[in-house]
Amino acid sequence: MKLHILVLSTLLTAFAAGQTALRPALEQTYHAWREAIVQKDAASWQRVTASHRRIEVQNLISAQKLPFPEALFKLPALPPALKSLTFLEATEKGPTATAAYFGKIDFGVGGTPTQNLLVLAFVSENGKWLYDRADFVNLQALPEVRRELAAGNLKYLKETPEAQPSGKIPLPPLEAPPAKYIAKVYVFSPGREVKVQVNQFSHHRFANAKEAEIVIGGALDGRNEVQYAISKLPGGNNSEALTIRVYLLSQVKGVKPLKAFEYQVLENQPPRAFATGSFYLDAAMAAKLMGQAP
Repeated sequence: MKLHILVLSTLLTAFAAGQTALRPALEQTYHAWREAIVQKDAASWQRVTASHRRIEVQNLISAQKLPFPEALFKLPALPPALKSLTFLEATEKGPTATAAYFGKIDFGVGGTPTQNLLVLAFVSENGKWLYDRADFVNLQALPEVRRELAAGNLKYLKETPEAQPSGKIPLPPLEAPPAKYIAKVYVFSPGREVKVQVNQFSHHRFANAKEAEIVIGGALDGRNEVQYAISKLPGGNNSEALTIRVYLLSQVKGVKPLKAFEYQVLENQPPRAFATGSFYLDAAMAAKLMGQAP
């Protein structure tokens, strides 16, 4: 019995030491990343941001025909500071880690912040923790979770996979060329998961969604390929209507988006599980996008 108590005590001591060392390392990285955003310091941002995230952000900016890195700093809200938040836990798994905070998370957009959850994610590269992303969880619709976290109960964090480190660093995406034409993929998919790939660079996943995402690499002159895979989600009945579209967007004021591709399934009609389609961006469509067509 004494041996078991000694082993347990040793494990708890090691865990506490790991928490003590991990938290300041992660917070130092986040503070450096936040300062780079606030000061519009592109070089510092490059140094403290995970490789796959840097490429992803650059691809997203260039897909909207915005200048990089200038557009990086034109955020609708500032990254929140941590000083007024309650630290909950720091967790490490392989080359990934998360740090969770609870409190009045202030994005600097006005109004009165309420008590919510912020989970920061990091990856380790060359022995250094680098910033990956932040997940903000609005707890307005989860009052019981809010009460639990305020009392120091971390059950919600333990039971939410997105709040825990995955143990795997995402593979860096391919660096996409700047878009010539801005495009968005739109999906309406109640009860279903839809995966869409547009050309070589743009990969999308929608689950029980009604939303649109920017097409990485944009649309191309000529033929553009659209692949999609559709599967039922738990709770879905596989009879819901479904829509997949690709729109082309103009930068000319007053020119409406052009619907370049569409796949629709009516209620009670079975969708294709997987298919490849395409759309052709010709000179007439390009002229419309430029506001040159009648």
